[in-house]
Amino acid sequence: MNENLFASFITPMMFGLPLVTLIVLFPSLLFPTSSRLVNNRLISLQQWMLQLVSKQMMSIHNPKGQTWALMLMSLILFIGSTNLLGLLPHSFTPTTQLSMNLGMAIPLWAGAVITGFRNKTKASLAHFLPQGTPTPLIPMLVIIETISLFIQPVALAVRLTANITAGHLLIHLIGGATLALMSINTTTALITFIILILLTVLEFAVAMIQAYVFTLLVSLYLHDNT
Repeated sequence: MNENLFASFITPMMFGLPLVTLIVLFPSLLFPTSSRLVNNRLISLQQWMLQLVSKQMMSIHNPKGQTWALMLMSLILFIGSTNLLGLLPHSFTPTTQLSMNLGMAIPLWAGAVITGFRNKTKASLAHFLPQGTPTPLIPMLVIIETISLFIQPVALAVRLTANITAGHLLIHLIGGATLALMSINTTTALITFIILILLTVLEFAVAMIQAYVFTLLVSLYLHDNT
């Protein structure tokens, strides 16, 4: 049972080689581009959504922070499309792997922090010691603020991993319960199936929300350092 439960989180292999690279590159093929003078409805909807999200995230940034707009939009598209593709049957979701999420979170966080120390050195150092701190508490507060700074990328990665993994496990468990109940009690199986459908719809929303939350937190870290 445990093997089947966690089988969807095992990295797929072919000829002894991991397929993660191909899976990660696949979502980029799903976003159409157009060289026409007038775009079709799909591309127009895609551009409208990108402009809406970009306007919300970039409105708080100064010109230096706005240079990250393309990277942040690419990030939210990648995470959102990967999460949604992972909801398809017999698919693999790379964002359920903590190592991959840390691989995204740490460079982005480090880039924002380094930008802050380069452009706002005094303000960045001032975050380690709030104004008006009593002298005996200075060493303790510096240690606490340092730990809280280094915990930010871990919190980013763990939040995304936990939410996506929990949703997949819950869908798997309820789906298995529905199949088991079909031969025992049809009415109960029907109720469970309705719950499964509602949960799947919720998981689609969670997939998009988690992509937005991850990108928004990166944007806020950048705002604090530019």
